[in-house]
Amino acid sequence: MSEETPEAPAGIPEDEGHPRRWFILAVLVLSLMVVVLDNTVLNVAMKTLADPEAGLGATQSDLAWMINSYTLVFAGLLFAFGVIGDKLGRKRMLLIGLVVFGVASLLSAYAASPAQLIWYRALQGVGAAAMMPATLAILRTVFSNKEFPKALGIWTAAVGAAGAVGPILAGTLLDHFWWGSIFLINVPVVAVALVLIGVMAPESKGRNVKTDFVGMALSIAGLVALTYGIIEAGDSGDWTSPEVWGTLVVGIGVLAAFVLWELRIPHASLDPRLFKNKRFAASSGIISLVFFASLGVFFFMTFYVQIVRGYTPLQAGLLFVPFAGMMLIFAPLSNTLVNRFGPKTVGLFGLTLVLTSMLIATQLEQETSLGFVIALFAIQGVGMSNLMPPAMNTLMSSVSREHAGVASALANTLRQVGGALGVAVMGTIMAQNYRAGITDAAPQLPSEAAESISSTYGAVETGAIPPEQAESLMTAANATFMDALHVTAWASVGVVVLGFVIVGLFFPTKGQAMRQAADAERKPEPAMAE
Repeated sequence: MSEETPEAPAGIPEDEGHPRRWFILAVLVLSLMVVVLDNTVLNVAMKTLADPEAGLGATQSDLAWMINSYTLVFAGLLFAFGVIGDKLGRKRMLLIGLVVFGVASLLSAYAASPAQLIWYRALQGVGAAAMMPATLAILRTVFSNKEFPKALGIWTAAVGAAGAVGPILAGTLLDHFWWGSIFLINVPVVAVALVLIGVMAPESKGRNVKTDFVGMALSIAGLVALTYGIIEAGDSGDWTSPEVWGTLVVGIGVLAAFVLWELRIPHASLDPRLFKNKRFAASSGIISLVFFASLGVFFFMTFYVQIVRGYTPLQAGLLFVPFAGMMLIFAPLSNTLVNRFGPKTVGLFGLTLVLTSMLIATQLEQETSLGFVIALFAIQGVGMSNLMPPAMNTLMSSVSREHAGVASALANTLRQVGGALGVAVMGTIMAQNYRAGITDAAPQLPSEAAESISSTYGAVETGAIPPEQAESLMTAANATFMDALHVTAWASVGVVVLGFVIVGLFFPTKGQAMRQAADAERKPEPAMAE
C-alpha cells in the first residue's frame, strides 16, 4: 500500500465508495461506543468508588477529577489529533488510539488508589481523542457523497445510544461484579476492534503539507485552559474566582492567538476563513448550542430521577432507554427526510422536538407521571436524531475529503466543549437558585449542606441533620429543587430558541442542498486505498 495520497480501489466506481464500507461502519461504531460508554458508566459508579470497602474511598474532589481528567485531556487533544491523523493516516491513528484506550482501561480496572484512577482516566482521554476524529474521517473517506449522510445517521445514533446505555450497563455490572468491571469490559471490545479494523479498514490521509506544530500546540494549550476553566466553574459554581476567570481568559487568549497564527501561514491546520462559509459556521454553531442545552438537561434530570424520585442507578439508567431507542430508530432515517424536505426543514423539525422536551421539563413536579418523564426522553431522542445528522453532514460536506480529519475533530471538539459549558452554566444556574431557595425555606440548614441538592441529602443520610428535622427538611429541599429545575429548564429553552434563528437563517433548503450536492459530485477528490 502506498503511503502517499491513496488511490481508489481498482474497478470500483468513484461514486460507490469502498466495497466493504458497511462492514467498516459497523467496526467504527464498535470502536466509537467504548469511548462514549466509558464516559457515562463512571457516573453510576461514583457512590461505589467513594466506599472505602467496596471501592477506593474516593473523596468528592477525587470523584470530580475521575470524570474531569478524562474530559480535560479529551477536549484538549481532539483537534490536534484530528490534524495529526490527516498527516499520519486515519487508520493508523485509530489503531494507536485503540491500543492506548485499551491499556488505560486495563490499568483503570485495577487502580489501587483514587490518584491512580485519575491518571489512568487521563490516559483514556488520550486514546479517545485519537480515536474519535479518526472514526468520522474514515467514514467520510469510505462512503460516497450520496451515501455519507445515511452512514452519518448511523454513526450519530451510536453516539446517542451509547451515552444512554452506559448507565444501564454500569448498573448491571456493579450489581454483579466489582467496580473495576466497568473498565475491564472495554478490553475485549478493543481487542476485537483492533483486529477487524486492521483487516478491513483502508488507510487514508489528507494533504501532504508541512506540519503546523505551532498551531497544534496553541490549540492544545487554548482548549485545555478553556475546558479547565469551564470544569472548575461547574464544580465550584463560582465564575468570579481567579482560578475560573483567569484560566478562561488565558484559554480564550491562546485560541485567539491560534486563529491569528492560522491566518498567517499557508499550511494552516484549520483555515479560519472556513467560517466565512455560512453552512460551515451555522452547523458549527448549532452543534455547540444543542449539546450545550441537551447535556444541561441530562445533568439536572439525573438528579431529578435519582434524588427526588428515589430511583436506583440502574432504574434511572433504564429511563434513558427511550432516548437511546429513538436515536437508534430515527437517526439512520434522517437522511431520507433530508432528501425529501431539505436540511432546513428537518433541522427546524428536530429543534421543535428538542424544544418540546425542554418545555416538558419546565412542567415536571415531584409526583409527575412516569409517562411524562419517558416522553421527555423519547421526544428529545427523536429531535436529536433529526437535528444532529443534518448539522454534522452540513459541516463535514463543507470541506473536501482531504480535510475530513480536521472537520471531524472540530465537530467533536465543539460537541465536547459545548456540552461541558452547558453542564457548567446550567449547573451554576441550578445551584444558585437552589441555594437561594433553600436558605429561605430551611434557614436552620448549615451553609455547606445548602450548596446543592446532593449536599442536603448527604447531610440527612449521614445524620448531620437531627432526625426530627429530616422530614420537613426533605420536603423543603424537594420543593426548592423543583423550582431550581424549572428555572434551569427555561434557560435551556432560551438556548434552543437561538438555535431556531441559526437554522432558519443559514441551513440550506432542499433546492440549495441539491445544487450543492451536484457541485460536490463534480469536484474531483482524493479517494480511498484498498
